[in-house]
Amino acid sequence: MSRIELSEEVDFDRIGELWRDLEARADGSFFQSWAWVGCLASERFPNPVLLQAREGGVAVALGLFNRRRRLGGSDLLLNESGIARFDSVFVEHNGFLIERDRAAGSIAECLEAVIGARGRRPRRVVLSGIPESYLAALRHGPYPHAIRATRAAPFVDLRALRQQGEGYLDRLSANTRYQLRRSRRRYEAAGELSLRRAESIAETRDFLGRLAELHQRYWTGRGRPGAFANADFRRFHDTLIDRAFASGAIDLMRVSAGGQAIGYLYNLRYRGTVYAYQSGFDYAASDAQRKPGLTCHHLAIERYLAEGAERYDFLAGGDRYKLSLSTGAATLYWLEIGPRRRLAAVTQWLGALARKRFRDGERRPAI
Repeated sequence: MSRIELSEEVDFDRIGELWRDLEARADGSFFQSWAWVGCLASERFPNPVLLQAREGGVAVALGLFNRRRRLGGSDLLLNESGIARFDSVFVEHNGFLIERDRAAGSIAECLEAVIGARGRRPRRVVLSGIPESYLAALRHGPYPHAIRATRAAPFVDLRALRQQGEGYLDRLSANTRYQLRRSRRRYEAAGELSLRRAESIAETRDFLGRLAELHQRYWTGRGRPGAFANADFRRFHDTLIDRAFASGAIDLMRVSAGGQAIGYLYNLRYRGTVYAYQSGFDYAASDAQRKPGLTCHHLAIERYLAEGAERYDFLAGGDRYKLSLSTGAATLYWLEIGPRRRLAAVTQWLGALARKRFRDGERRPAI
């Protein structure tokens, strides 16, 4: 059994060293990488708490929480702050960073340590966007918990397509294939359809600015603020580009027809997985047959398939376009763990907040 400690004495530079060392020995998502977790960490975690599990003096599990104080106790939130303007970046595929091949046992140990055991007063813990393995660990433990949201995370299994010798379109429904082909023909009538990847930080920032303009145009037209209305959201991603572009994790793409941009995709790449994080499409030049979102994602998926990526992940949300373009889906959970007497009221409030954040900061419009 590991020795697990929780510390409020946090040196983010030191944590970064520990995190990157363990990250190299762990299987995790980009949202568990230090590039993401450590981005503007001193601002996003104003009351940080570090969980560290060690064996033989070596870290085998890490978790960074923010403590949100309340009357009579406190809440701990894993990899988010509980402050809406900072959490608009919306963590998914979340969890403790755990050394490879240790996850099953370590999840339960870390949950026990952070919730509060062996006579200590239990804390309330918020776990957002986590896989089913965390829910399974809680079901076998003594702690009351509630699911405040469950969302499908559709994906395209690119590795399976290559192994089975299938084309991407072969795995989609007849109706989806028809719409994709028709949209492509309609766009190609205006000129060559092309996909360009931003090749420098300057070009990446330019693409992101153009994406944001199209994104905001769509959402404000629907009476919503849009993700980029939040200055902290844009500042986070400007910083993330500086931190992660050189590693190849930041992938901004422009899709054009006849030299005219029809849409931009902001994807995150990490260990074979592509996360379709954000998008902006030109709906002013679209119609019932020209579907910019479907066409942009189709071209991107075909490009990543050819380049050897393993998965194209549409992230949380059961939008119709995601389900139409995907070949499978994972399930992510938003959990509240804590004292039973207040759990229902807190869960209801957190659920309303989560729905509002997801609605107001919607990353990907229907396409």
